[in-house]
Amino acid sequence: MVLRRRPESVGITLDPQGWVPVATLLAALGITRAELDAVVAGNDKSRFAVEGDRIRASQGHSSHVQVDLGLTPVKPPETLYHGTPRANLEPILREGLLPRSRRHVHLSPDTGTATRVGARRSSDVAVLTIRTAEMASAGHVFYRSANGVWLTDAVPAMYIRV
Repeated sequence: MVLRRRPESVGITLDPQGWVPVATLLAALGITRAELDAVVAGNDKSRFAVEGDRIRASQGHSSHVQVDLGLTPVKPPETLYHGTPRANLEPILREGLLPRSRRHVHLSPDTGTATRVGARRSSDVAVLTIRTAEMASAGHVFYRSANGVWLTDAVPAMYIRV
């Protein structure tokens, strides 16, 4: 949460690319390097990137945390997937997928990952198929974060299949 959404909550400041010195984060959180390394290694989504003596979140930043992850546009596969609680289907099918409090909409490369993502909020999960090749042909831009999550600004409803 600190590196993605609320760095100010522990009194740290991210650099323009989202990095913070590991020593600064350790002091702010009151944890050891071994504890941090265990969190990074044990994160099932590989959310963190560590380079030398600095760390950042790979993606998932709040819209108010302005960082440039240096993402390069990438041609997406034919389809990607998005898992969501079934209760969210009506507004999604009406409005499309919107980033809400995040900077991007997150998409998964396979249905298994999408199901796991959706199951974090509900056991009744719908997996949406996103026609990403069509979106890209229409000018939508896609990125792939360091941990393999696909990102885009929004997904219009016309590209979504349940």
